[in-house]
Amino acid sequence: MVVSKMDAHRSTNTTALMRSADVVMAPERLGAMHQTRISFVRTMIRKMAQQQWRVTKHEWQLCPQGFGYVIYKLATPNHVYHLVVFCDQIADDERNDRVIAEKWDVTFALIKGGVDVSLLERLRANVPLQEAGRNPNTVLVLARANKSVRVFEHIVSHLATGVQPDPKALAEVGYILRTTAVYGNGKFGIADFKLLENNPDFNQSFSAQMCAVYLLREFSLDWVNYLAKQQGGDQAITLHCALQRYLGVGNATGLGMAPYLINHPRIVDQWMTTREAALSEVLACPAESEKYEYLQKLIQKAILHLEQVVTINEYQKQLNIAAVIDLEAFENNLETIIAQSQTWQHLVEQSLRMSLEAQEIVLTCLMELYPELVDAYQGDMNCDETLSLPSGKQIQDFIAILEAHYRWAIDTDFTQGENIYWFWYRSQDKEEPRLGVRGAEMGEERELPLDIGHQVYRLYQALLTQPSEQSLAEFLVHQPQFRAIARRVWTLGNKAMGDIQMNVLHQASLPMHLLRCKLAVFGATKFDPRSDRWVRVTFFQGAPLLDDLSKPTFQEQWLFPLLPSQDELSRQEVLSQQDVLSAPRQSEQLRGGTR
Repeated sequence: MVVSKMDAHRSTNTTALMRSADVVMAPERLGAMHQTRISFVRTMIRKMAQQQWRVTKHEWQLCPQGFGYVIYKLATPNHVYHLVVFCDQIADDERNDRVIAEKWDVTFALIKGGVDVSLLERLRANVPLQEAGRNPNTVLVLARANKSVRVFEHIVSHLATGVQPDPKALAEVGYILRTTAVYGNGKFGIADFKLLENNPDFNQSFSAQMCAVYLLREFSLDWVNYLAKQQGGDQAITLHCALQRYLGVGNATGLGMAPYLINHPRIVDQWMTTREAALSEVLACPAESEKYEYLQKLIQKAILHLEQVVTINEYQKQLNIAAVIDLEAFENNLETIIAQSQTWQHLVEQSLRMSLEAQEIVLTCLMELYPELVDAYQGDMNCDETLSLPSGKQIQDFIAILEAHYRWAIDTDFTQGENIYWFWYRSQDKEEPRLGVRGAEMGEERELPLDIGHQVYRLYQALLTQPSEQSLAEFLVHQPQFRAIARRVWTLGNKAMGDIQMNVLHQASLPMHLLRCKLAVFGATKFDPRSDRWVRVTFFQGAPLLDDLSKPTFQEQWLFPLLPSQDELSRQEVLSQQDVLSAPRQSEQLRGGTR
């Protein structure tokens, strides 16, 4: 029998401290999640630093106006990869974050292996087309991004005149480029995840995508420095390192992400169970007074981070304000609370009177105190997605599972209109997931089977009409429409976290909770809902630069990114990276051979 790291690290005591699915999988709590040490961006950066991955600018084929292509070479201890970036000139009215867009400021692909002339020509013809193109399966990631025009122009114009940009102007957005889709799942001819299962560099879920986005962040910084030099000549300066670290990569995410969490329930269970298992290890530790100063520093940093977050969403503003008030009061009493707590679990119990946003921040901070415990779980985010039904089960066995783990669904009255208000469908014209009002809007005949709560309710009602000793197999022979939901219920009912406890059809349901959960697992920060159906976030904000990863003093301390202080900006840092500003103006043709 193979024992996973998660099982090996989990003791009887820590298992008992795991929060229940009723707590963790409640949509409001999922909608308050934050990045942790085992979020994908954190584990990716840690791996790059520990294994000393090397990134170099391989080709810089941009014209003085910044259009053309760039190739970065990534060398790991195991393989060589290339990030190929195409920069095209587009009109302002063509810059659209929706999936229906056909042109972008930047399109890019992460390639395994080399890029010769013929492959580059094929990529040039297909990568800018995105969904409309067809790429070889050496392409691991296919993606696109648009500028934040305001930030982009602000940075370039200031650097060109020898002046650093206004930090407050950068804080309003937090990034130069914003991705609108990052594909890494076998679409459009690119590599399927199956091809990466035995790849030691990218065998963890979404790691190739996170790496590509991180390299794009470096390109965005190189790009503005290059253009400043082109415009300003000798008077141009390079963006301050502290400001470079502060800037991440933006991301615009809409309803399209929500179905993933519903359609991949075992992955969600694995993510959440792994996170909760790591957390339980921490909560079982004695509440050491020696940890007080670091924990206090993290909470203070979280408070300042929330105060610096700029969002147009009034509801999110109020959530942030409430969290700041709660955290300030908690931090003022922190030393006393620690002194009165035997373990960190006792401290967490003292935080339960705070808002969910504040509670989840405290948990994230506690996990930061014990990297030696938490990081051991970072390799446990993959899983088998099979849903199955064992033989020999009776109706009564199934009813027991439903009544124990699916009360949130079977106690819902689906005869009430508010509980079946919405239907989910895929737009025929735009190919985007949409929400429609049942009985009032078109598209109901194309409804997607995302109504897990409703399906569970109907299964339960049907089972109640059958003899309790009847075999489940016989029931499903006569009512095969319940086979899919029965497999799901049995599998997830026997998992620690199970299904998200959300009726997505309810009139007041917020898809934003689903979006935030997945984005937090990825490692996003700075949540800025633009409505109740799409959100802007930032990846790698505050993360180390490529040059930082090779430093012996590298420390991973970028939770809750903050705008650099004036003291930080007054200190000069020397970049040892290959300086793109001094790169020669190369022709638009790749000069022969393999790159």
